[in-house]
This record gives sequence, structure tokens and C-alpha cells, in this order.
Amino acid sequence: MPKLTINDIEVEVEPGTSILQAAEQIGIEIPRFCYHDRLSVPANCRMCLVEVSPGPPKPAASCAMACGEGMVVKTDSDMVKQARKGVMEMLLINHPLDCPICDQGGECDLQDQAVAYGYDRSRYHENKRAVKDKELGPLVNTVMTRCINCTRCVRFAEEIAGTPVLGQFNRGEEAEIGTFIDQVVDTELSGNMVDICPVGALTSKPYQFKARSWELRKTDTIDVHDAVGCNIRVDARGREVMRVLPRLHEEINEEWINDRSRFSYDGLSKARLDRPYIRDEKTGVMSESSWDEAFAVIKSKLAKVKGSEIAGLAGDLVSVEEMYAFKDFLHGLGSKDMDCRTDGSMIDPRVRGGYVMNSGIEAIEEADAILLVGVNPRYEGTLVDTRIRKAVRENGAKVALVGEACDLTYRYEHVGDSPADLEKLAKARSGFAKILKDAKKPVMIVGSGAYARADGAAVQALCHAAAEKLKVVRKDWNGFNVLQNAASRVGGLDIGFVPAKEGRGLAHILAGTKDGSVKAMFLLGADEFNARAEIGWKCFTVYVGHHGDHGAERADVILPSAAYTEQDGLYVNAEGRPQLARAAVTPPGEARSGWSIFRALSAVLGKALSYDTLAQLREEMVKHYPHLELIDERGANEWAVFDSKAKVSGDVFALPVRNFYLTNAICRASDTMRKCVGAFHASEVLEAAE
Repeated sequence: MPKLTINDIEVEVEPGTSILQAAEQIGIEIPRFCYHDRLSVPANCRMCLVEVSPGPPKPAASCAMACGEGMVVKTDSDMVKQARKGVMEMLLINHPLDCPICDQGGECDLQDQAVAYGYDRSRYHENKRAVKDKELGPLVNTVMTRCINCTRCVRFAEEIAGTPVLGQFNRGEEAEIGTFIDQVVDTELSGNMVDICPVGALTSKPYQFKARSWELRKTDTIDVHDAVGCNIRVDARGREVMRVLPRLHEEINEEWINDRSRFSYDGLSKARLDRPYIRDEKTGVMSESSWDEAFAVIKSKLAKVKGSEIAGLAGDLVSVEEMYAFKDFLHGLGSKDMDCRTDGSMIDPRVRGGYVMNSGIEAIEEADAILLVGVNPRYEGTLVDTRIRKAVRENGAKVALVGEACDLTYRYEHVGDSPADLEKLAKARSGFAKILKDAKKPVMIVGSGAYARADGAAVQALCHAAAEKLKVVRKDWNGFNVLQNAASRVGGLDIGFVPAKEGRGLAHILAGTKDGSVKAMFLLGADEFNARAEIGWKCFTVYVGHHGDHGAERADVILPSAAYTEQDGLYVNAEGRPQLARAAVTPPGEARSGWSIFRALSAVLGKALSYDTLAQLREEMVKHYPHLELIDERGANEWAVFDSKAKVSGDVFALPVRNFYLTNAICRASDTMRKCVGAFHASEVLEAAE
């Protein structure tokens, strides 16, 4: 390994390490604009110049020069300081003086480095050039006159997002970034271009002119729009969420988040339930009420109902604590009928290795063969899709799909669309089956939609058998992964929010509301199905949730709860990693945290739960499920045979997510998400209408 000296400090680095990276290892800052840790190196901004000896008598770009044995590098010599001032002066020649109205103000790399490394005045008095702004869609705003042509956005779109619609064209003073033909940036990751832009050329369109960074209260929390569990930061002013940004977590989302997680926050303030409501039995009209009145109505209705006639369903966005309190509440009433699989999934919850990502998200990068089964990772787990793309680009991984063909960001082999095709692949000795068997680290990713069918349990057994035959699971490697698409799903399965012995699941519960065997129904944020059509109108229905969505439309009593940004809660992501979400703002009106609603209602019904605080609830929960105490740790999962005597049908695998931007109650309330549908899915909307 080469040894070199940087500013009189000797350092030994791995072969191929750049001077800039070596300097960072010993805490020496070198300014840069075009360089980014996760993107290729273009070396076109020249801000990272350093003096290297032995070498040419001129400064060198430290981002593009590999460390060599015996190098002596100076990052603060007079030559380097003068070169950086010259580069900064050149970059500012055409940059507009609009910092006071720029949304990047206070968070701008150009501002910071101009102060630290540039001149204190300009010698340039000629007219500045102007560049026409580009229309990139409803999410990214452009002020292209500010652009310094660092090409970070171009490289991100091509290398990370896999949608190379941006490019740099023309030469010299006429050079600019844009789309070669007028089109929007159709990627689920476009908001990350705003983060990596070192100037104010790309900014958030929904956040435009809304607030300054120093005015905002910042809270580290977890995203719940899918099961990936991206680490995010919620910036709020008062009780309004102003923006959502990614946090660094190398094992989950690196430093990216998808556009649904980033831009749907405006839905948190629309169509909200901020007080209890009761439906008039004669007119069917919902009217406002107090908590005491709502509880009294529930008590009077349940007085005529047996425990075996009560059921509960938990939706996709609720925390583990809410489901745990809900489960205790139902057990206290004598009910065994409950389910968190509101997508109709028939997945067996007894073996944890059968419903989580056993390899983990980060390990997908190491895969050299990947089999996708009934899943579109671009929509169901966008940050998982970026890992697959990285494996394809950097490892040359081969990808095959069994299921409905979809538009992915990498090439794949379509080997079938039904369970029969998967069974055929498992028995094959050539083709992609041989690629999987010969691979060092094969990965199989099954979508939760593959189990959301009547023969879901049989499909799970088939997937298990296929993983064994294709050698995806070995002594030192478990590449069998289930990509859930609901943030609450793994946590719900972990704590057993599924039918108890002799209890009923989703399909039988909904059928029971129509045949009269289920007389009372509790919905905890369950908005994933058409409740008005699926729940019988003779069944007394209580909805506990935060948006006036599908569940609230059917409810006889509505109890308003807090959204994920308004309460502390535990979520278990798709790889089985418990993570803590923090409250960033307070709930609106009279809304309360979900677990406390069930605690209060249980007391009114004479079945008081055994805990009074969130800390007490967690303490009891951890006693029964100790792994939930291991925050941000992904433990080992057992691997066992999934028993199923049922037969697999010939139906093809159906994808559960058709419209990426309208997957839950928050998104459906968001104006920004509806604009995205119009910009990116207009043709699909027209087809559905026809």
C-alpha cells in the first residue's frame, strides 16, 4: 500500500485511493464541487487543486490523481491558494448575485467556499450570460443561470437513477445542462438532484420560497411510505412540516430517498381528522362529537356484541406500539380475529426468515445473480432498486424476472410470469438456473404481491423450495429476500398481529361483516382497500386514523390519531431492523397517538390495558419480543420449511403497486403527488378512465 505525506502528515492508503480521499482520512479538507463520493470522477471544476511533488510544476486535481509511493502533497501552499482563488473567480463570472432570493441560501457550497477560498471582490465587470431555465417536472425547479456545470445531476441521473435524460451540450461559454429534447425527469429519485447540486441551479419546487433553513426545527426520524425504512430528517416550522430530507445510513438508504418520501409531506396537512365523528343511524351523516360521546356510542354498541363477533385490521402506516396496544385491546374484548395483512397477503408468519430480507439491503450490492419474483423493486422499494442497479453496474450481476414485465433501470431476462414458470426454472439445469447455482452470492427477491392471492401460502412454499434448489440459501449465505411494501408489515408479523388459533384473517373477516358473523369492526389506519364496498353496512365500524380516506368513509365512529411525523413510534423495516421514529410536530386539533386511544377506550369498556405511558408499553412489548429492543440491529433469522398442502394456481403474478405516487392515505391527500401523476402517469390514468 502506498505511503505519502500530506501537509507533513504521513498516511498509508489502499491502492487506487485518490489524494482527495486520502486527505479526508486524516481530516484535511479539500474543497470540491464536481466530486461526489457516490458518483464517477469527472475532474471538471478544478476546485480541488493541490501541489504534488515530485510532479509537474503546476497544481493537480486531487480527485482524479491516485496516491503514489513517496508523494509529497501540499493543500495550503501559496500556489494552491492562488489557483483556488482563480478557479473561484472563474466560477463566479456568470453566477447571478441573487443569494437573498435563492432557496439554497444558507446551505450552499458555493457560498461557503467563496468565503473560505475566493477573493473578497470581483474584477469582472462585463455583462453576465443568462441560460434559459429547463422544465424538469413538478418536483425540481431550475434556475440554470446559476449552474456551474459540475455535472453532478447528469451523473446521478445516469449512474444512480438509471434514467439518463440530462446531459451537457455545447462548448465553452455556451455549455449548459439540460435535456436534449424537452422532457421531464421521469425518475422516482429526482429530488436527490436537489441535494447534490452544490449551487442553487436545482431546487425543490414545492418548497420554493417557503422558508429558510435556519428557521426550521429539525427532527431525525424514519420514513413510512414503504418498508425500506429510509432514514429521514423532517424540517418543521410551528406545527407545519416544511420539507423532508434524507439522512445518511449506509446499510439502508445511503444518502438518498425517493420522491414519494420527500415530497408527499403536504398531504400531512390536508384531509386530516382532527376531532371525533359519529354517524347518525337515520340520516347516515357524520357529525362532530367529543371523545366522551364517541366512547359512549362505542360502549353501547359493543354491549350487545360478543367477543367472537369483533374483529380488527391494522393498516400499512401504523407503528408497532399502536398494533401491540390494538392487539391487547382486542384480546381484552375476547376477539381472535385480527390481521395486519390488509393487502390480502397469505404469507406464513411463523418463520421470520420467510417474510424478511435475510441478506439485508446493503448485501445486494455484492450479488452476482439476482432473481426477481412477482416484484417491481423500482416502485415497491426504490432504494433496493438502486442497490440492484449498483450490483449490475459494478459487479456485472445478471438479473432475471418471473412475473409481470416492468420498466426497470437495468437489463433483465424475463423468464416467465407465473408460479409454474418459477417451478420450471427451479428444475432447470441450464440458462438462468445455472447462473444462480454457479453464483457466489445469489439473491432471490420475492415481492409481497406474490403472496397476496388465494394460494399465497402455496406460493410461499414454492418460493422456499425454489430457493433451496437454486442454491440461493447456503450454509454461509442466505439470499432469500421478501420485499414487503408496507412499513408496518414486518412489525405486525413479528408481534403476531395475525389471526390467533381458530381466528379469522382479512378475507374471512370482510366476509363476516356481510354475513353477520362479524358485528363490530375496528380499523387502525386501514385504508388499503375499498372499505365502503368490502365492509357490510350492518357491521358497526370504528376507524382510528389520521386521514379522511377509505377507512373513514365507511366508519360509524371516527377517532382521530396522529400521523408518523406527530408521534414517537417503532417500525421494523423489510430486513427486520427495528428503528425509532420521532415526533416532529404535534397532532392537529384533538388527535391523539393511536396506542393512547386504545388505552383510554379500554378503560371505558372496563378492560383497561396494563400500561399508562409509552415507556411502560415498550417495556412490556420488549418482554414478549426481545429483538424489538435491538434498535438499528438486524439479527439472524431462522430458516425452516414452509408447510402448505394447498396447490398453486396458474394465475400470473400481479404487481401490487400500479401508481407509485398514490400508494397510501397521505399520498392521496397530497397535491404534489397528484401533480406527479399528471406529469409522469398521465397516459395510465387515461387508460384506466377508458
